[in-house]
Amino acid sequence: MIVSAVRTPIATAYKGTLRDTPAETLATHIVSESVRRSGLRADRFDDVILAESLYGGGDLARYAAVASGMTTVSGQAVNRHCAGSLAAVGNAAASIRADMDAAVIAGGAQSTTLSPTLSWKAIGSDWSVERLPPTFPHTAEATDDVSLIVGWSTALRYDVSREDMDAWALRSHARAVAAIDAGVFADEIVPLKVTQPDGSVHDFAVDEHPRRDSSMDRLSGLKPLHPEIPGFSITAGNSSGLNDAAAALALVSDGLARSESLNILGRVRAWAAVGVDPRYCGQGAIDSIRKVLSRANLSVSDVHLWEINEAFASVPIAACRELDIDDSTVNAFGSGCSLGHPIAASGARMLATLTFALRRRGGGIGVAAMCAGGGQGGAMVIEVS
Repeated sequence: MIVSAVRTPIATAYKGTLRDTPAETLATHIVSESVRRSGLRADRFDDVILAESLYGGGDLARYAAVASGMTTVSGQAVNRHCAGSLAAVGNAAASIRADMDAAVIAGGAQSTTLSPTLSWKAIGSDWSVERLPPTFPHTAEATDDVSLIVGWSTALRYDVSREDMDAWALRSHARAVAAIDAGVFADEIVPLKVTQPDGSVHDFAVDEHPRRDSSMDRLSGLKPLHPEIPGFSITAGNSSGLNDAAAALALVSDGLARSESLNILGRVRAWAAVGVDPRYCGQGAIDSIRKVLSRANLSVSDVHLWEINEAFASVPIAACRELDIDDSTVNAFGSGCSLGHPIAASGARMLATLTFALRRRGGGIGVAAMCAGGGQGGAMVIEVS
């Protein structure tokens, strides 16, 4: 049972409001608020499971637990790149279903701005290069360039044009801006006070990445990320942003929810993860949807709302075409192209948005899905009564 679902506003990495805010601070803020909104005392929780990505060291979940005053609560850090916080929520749900735990906070935190990189230096030479730790063996066909193995390979496989992707990205910005203006995210966003370099304190409460001035003319005028490749149509405009944020859900057993008279927002019905050929990483979203629907004994027509992450616009477009999904039900309030993609937090952000969107419509079934770095994918089914 989901008894709280919260997130921070999403900031643009490197130049945005959270550029000086470490992931530990974001994680602590979101875990503390998850406890507060759950209706349970902190010591009633059995575990904190948080996704992290691009880090490599420490235990973000345990840090947040201790910093939140939950010294008797363990902490588990997980990494499935983009699908990390979906995995964290799945791990929490599995432990509760197995009757090992009764209450777990799960989600993820991402500070892309402050994520470290490895510096490699050849022995006997004077050169070095900064890079991210590898997730799969890199080859000429499967490189570490995500625009190639996610955005472009998906566009080619499903015949997604530049115009298709730009139009999807434009719609994403329009939907995100409309949602912000209508106060749609008020239930899920937890504002935080951020000290600026000049010492002033900013009350950060609104997603800052969506562009109000986005247009087809602006999007079509952007240069391809690989102009040397004939026909290459992936741009910064039809791709996700680089972002900082955190998100988490508080999950409890049915028995605990009812014995404590907790406010049940929804429930987790099924979850799934897949591996795909790293050359076609975007396929992970499609395959994980198939797998999770099968596990939940559902069909596409049973799903009322979808969140399919816009790591690249080609991915949700391809999923809609391949699975015959009505695209009007997908990313109703924007996604990666507009809201942004804080890697380790995106899955939990999508679940929070789905939970409250389903409640506003009076209930229903929602699916969150995404491809993930290294040729992976993750998906989850939730239901709101």
